[in-house]
Amino acid sequence: MARSDFSFFHSLRVRWAEVDMQAIVFNGHYLTYFDVAFTEYWRATGLPNAVEQAADGKEMFARKATIEYMAPARFDDVLDIGVRCSGIGRSSIRFAVEIFLGEQHLISGELSYVYADTSVRKGVALPERWREIISGLEITRPESLSSAASPAVNG
Repeated sequence: MARSDFSFFHSLRVRWAEVDMQAIVFNGHYLTYFDVAFTEYWRATGLPNAVEQAADGKEMFARKATIEYMAPARFDDVLDIGVRCSGIGRSSIRFAVEIFLGEQHLISGELSYVYADTSVRKGVALPERWREIISGLEITRPESLSSAASPAVNG
């Protein structure tokens, strides 16, 4: 994916504690970077945050995360983390996440969530308003995900 495919970026500076003995960011920290950037993306949408969702009895549960490493980040690098919604289903939503150092593409990832009723941990339909707001923010319209049965969540 090209940097220009993202309408949202969050910048983050690599801290000393995130670097391993190879003098590069330890691989596990990239999921934290994804989560921080996703949280800021969600905040930018103006949609209900995790606390507001919980009060409503429905929340987004993480279902899957993938990371692909192209090049490492190092201490004190300022990273730009792009987040975009790449797909929306009935109860699931998928986000592409990419990390750049300037124009250099370092890391690609994907985050998948299921919107679920917290009492039974079963997927429920994403609100139509959410679909409209998220789709309106994206440069490329999110693809429609298959309408498979609502997955249970473990979260």
